Amino acid sequence: MVGAFFGAVLIHVVMGYLQNMIVGRVAEHLLIDLRRAMYEHLQRVSMSFMDKTEVGRMMSRLQGDVGALQEFLETAVTSVGDFVLLFGIIIAMLIMDWRLALLTFAVVSILAIARAIWLPIARRAFLYSRQTASITSGALAENINGVRVVQGMSREHVNLDLFKEKADEQLRAANRAARIGLVMIALVDTLSGSAMAIIIVVGGSMVINNSLEIGSMLAFILYVQLFFDPIRSITMHYAVFQRAMASGERIFEVLDVPVDITDKENAEPLNDNDGSVEFNDVTFGYLEDEPILKNITFRVEPGETVALVGPTGSGKTSITSLLHRFYDIWEGEIKISGKDVRDIELSSMGDNIGMVLQEPYLFSSSVYENIRYNKLDATREEVVAAARAVGAHEFIMRLPDGYDTELEQRGSNLSLGQRQLISFARAIVADTKILILDEATASIDSYTELLIQQALGRLLEGRTGIVIAHRLATIRGADRILVLQNGEIIETGNHDELMAHRGLYARLYSMNYASFDDIPDELIAEAMEYSRTAAT
Repeated sequence: MVGAFFGAVLIHVVMGYLQNMIVGRVAEHLLIDLRRAMYEHLQRVSMSFMDKTEVGRMMSRLQGDVGALQEFLETAVTSVGDFVLLFGIIIAMLIMDWRLALLTFAVVSILAIARAIWLPIARRAFLYSRQTASITSGALAENINGVRVVQGMSREHVNLDLFKEKADEQLRAANRAARIGLVMIALVDTLSGSAMAIIIVVGGSMVINNSLEIGSMLAFILYVQLFFDPIRSITMHYAVFQRAMASGERIFEVLDVPVDITDKENAEPLNDNDGSVEFNDVTFGYLEDEPILKNITFRVEPGETVALVGPTGSGKTSITSLLHRFYDIWEGEIKISGKDVRDIELSSMGDNIGMVLQEPYLFSSSVYENIRYNKLDATREEVVAAARAVGAHEFIMRLPDGYDTELEQRGSNLSLGQRQLISFARAIVADTKILILDEATASIDSYTELLIQQALGRLLEGRTGIVIAHRLATIRGADRILVLQNGEIIETGNHDELMAHRGLYARLYSMNYASFDDIPDELIAEAMEYSRTAAT
């Protein structure tokens, strides 16, 4: 018997080790798969969702909420073991004395009623706790990303107070959830003691009346203790389960976000792209019943460079976003090389359309990797040639490790102009048939801008270019200029034609980009009057 006992202990230890190892491994694989699924989904969700979602809150769901699930997964198997143990104890108690067993179960019924009341309260508390954690993470990420503005405006103390309010609310929510979770544990302990007292009183009377042996009563007391141990364990795990349920609900809110921009069943890759672009009666807006673009119609011929000009909010960037199909239009059609963009595979858009934005985004990797970001098979010679073409080679070679220099977050160890030059080189290496420049020279000095204009002249040969610019001097050489106002094209022509027309383009150019000595007095007066009207 002693040998059997120690054998059972050894088996218990070994099986416990195997259980923990297997559960831990399965839990980690599940969590990794879940994070991958969330990451993959967030890469495909529509821009309309990302436009209104804070990065910090997404990070909270990817890290904090998944961590809450990890805690649950690591204890789930133990809960299964507790249920099996509880089932065995119930059978043993009924066999020993069904009367005392029913008295014990009557006490447990109080626990079931209390849990039914406790469950919705706990669910709301744990969900609110996760929501406040997400809000705090969002505020933290926002202030870290905007630290330059914070310090520049001496907002440290104000922002600290605002953050403290959010952190205090998170603390209160977490404490409330913890208190609610502990209520059930305290109730289980109280009911355990009550059941023990009932068994002692009733069982003791039965022993005195010789209707129950004292050994049976003592054994039953032991079983009552064993009966409430797994219930207490399950209750503790249930609080963990509720936290996991709240986190799982928030995680699946992300996974259930519909992907509005998807490939049609018969979508095809854009292989034979001649570079032509066509907008036919396109209407679009970001908010329902508030169109940004109204019946836009124009065509860009292969190899033609077209500039989009107009006041802020006139719809210039929206046109380029629709061309890349970041959003779907409300009405009309957009064609690339004669094919509707909705009939083209989304994966082929990046191979045919290059974009250089006003605020360049560089990744935390080497300069070399950033330049060949869209073309991983590009050789170092191609990367260097692209950098030379935009005048970036000289400053790159002055970096500590040249092209192998590791960039910090968003390329913060480079100036804004240098980052823009690297983004230009990246566009050259991508070698797309259509190139979109969205205010791409706004952050570059006049000398560098001259170098880039010369490089772009070579880059745009045989390619279609769509250029957005507020500095109108940079697009004087465009083949055609489209002037937008309030989401409509009101003028079209080249620079000389539009200046002769003396419309909105001439007024904008006169106000901002020309010497007053070269402009007739009446045109200056028109420009000033337009400025006053626009301000009103």
